[in-house]
Amino acid sequence: MLHQIDLSRADLNLLVLFETVMEERHVGRSASRLNLSPSAVSHGLGRLRGLLGDPLFLRTPRGVVPTYRALELAAPVAEILARVRSVVASAEPFDPSRSSRRFVIDAPDGASAVFLPPLLEVLHQFAPGIDIGIRQLLPRQGETSPLPAWSDVIAELEARIMDVAVLPIGDVPERFLRRALYEEDFVIAMRAGHRFSLAPSIEAYCAMQHLVVSQTGDAHGFVDIALAARGLSRRIALTVPNFMFALSVLAETDFVSALPRRFVARHARRFGVIAVDPPVTLPPFQITAVVPKVAMMDAGIAWLVGQLEQVGSAIDPSGLTAG
Repeated sequence: MLHQIDLSRADLNLLVLFETVMEERHVGRSASRLNLSPSAVSHGLGRLRGLLGDPLFLRTPRGVVPTYRALELAAPVAEILARVRSVVASAEPFDPSRSSRRFVIDAPDGASAVFLPPLLEVLHQFAPGIDIGIRQLLPRQGETSPLPAWSDVIAELEARIMDVAVLPIGDVPERFLRRALYEEDFVIAMRAGHRFSLAPSIEAYCAMQHLVVSQTGDAHGFVDIALAARGLSRRIALTVPNFMFALSVLAETDFVSALPRRFVARHARRFGVIAVDPPVTLPPFQITAVVPKVAMMDAGIAWLVGQLEQVGSAIDPSGLTAG
């Protein structure tokens, strides 16, 4: 006879504990999320180790790190729990008007600053009890291909560190769902009255002092690749860690910067910043919501993705003028 696993030994709460520790990578923070004591979490991990025959998490001075076996188990455990949550939720369907859930969305601030205002309007009107957490994302420096540039984010998304990622990416692995929100491209932003706005030639552009958004301070960007293809270069005089900071610097300097068109259209006016079309071809790209397919079994996450699609389809770049 085949060996039968005694499921009576397997406590479903241990899988919830596993998922939480995998997301937090810290016993204390996991205990706080689960309303348990750290010793209870440690005891639960001990039971899991005995059940699964692996250490699962190794202690470090800053928390815990998963073993290879734990990383292998992360996706199957997430799928199991998603199915269980779906079954439980079917008894009481997700109702956004009554829900008090909190969702975490990761995105570059050039995107979150565009979709968040209309999303908050939707929540205020139709889902007043739902809370949103926004985490800042920037691509891995030195990567020019979209998927490798965001590979760290894809890994965190699979580990359920966030609920949805909003990214400038066209292709994702088969196990993920991608939904287009809006098309984006870049404009050249500067303070009102800047001399470049009067004669935005490629020669004048290369002669300007440039500001680049880079979390790590890397001074080489996608614009430099486009310029190099024409045998041209520019001076990057300053890097800043996010797009909103870039607007505040542009308002008080003679720097110019390539920024997302819809971000500039929504936020530049109050900084006294204007924009013109770039004198070099910078191809458009899609801003998309990415979520594990298994997570869409959660009616709440499926609802959130649907709301992102709706607000994304209504985003318009009108109002962007130079002068």
